[in-house]
Amino acid sequence: MHAGLHVLKPIFSESQHSSLGKVVIGTVAGDLHDIGKNLIVMMFRGAGLEVIDLGIDVQTEEFVEAVNEHQPDILAMSAMLTTTLPMIPETIRELERHKLRDSVKIIIGGNPATQDFAQAIKADGYAGDVFKAVDLALQLVQ
Repeated sequence: MHAGLHVLKPIFSESQHSSLGKVVIGTVAGDLHDIGKNLIVMMFRGAGLEVIDLGIDVQTEEFVEAVNEHQPDILAMSAMLTTTLPMIPETIRELERHKLRDSVKIIIGGNPATQDFAQAIKADGYAGDVFKAVDLALQLVQ
């Protein structure tokens, strides 16, 4: 899959637009899954979004530091394991504690995430697939 993404990256990442907004994205702490996240990164770039990819196994403090440093329009977090899902609301609480929550829209995704979970933790959106993620991100930056 990684080899296929490498081939598709130039095609999906080629933007026809100037930067429409900025996204910080990462897979939460304890989770090493990145294929879906990498595909979304390519699609975000292709849609005209500037993307700062923090990678996998991103600690809460790293998300907070990235939001503070890069001042993105969107923070996108992925969790593919049920055991790592609690890292998302923990990160939101830390953003609130640092008075950064109101400065960024938060979208979540990953296999165990749902729309109900997103609403319960006060995320700004949930995307169940890459196309919905791009549409949601573009809606949030407009």
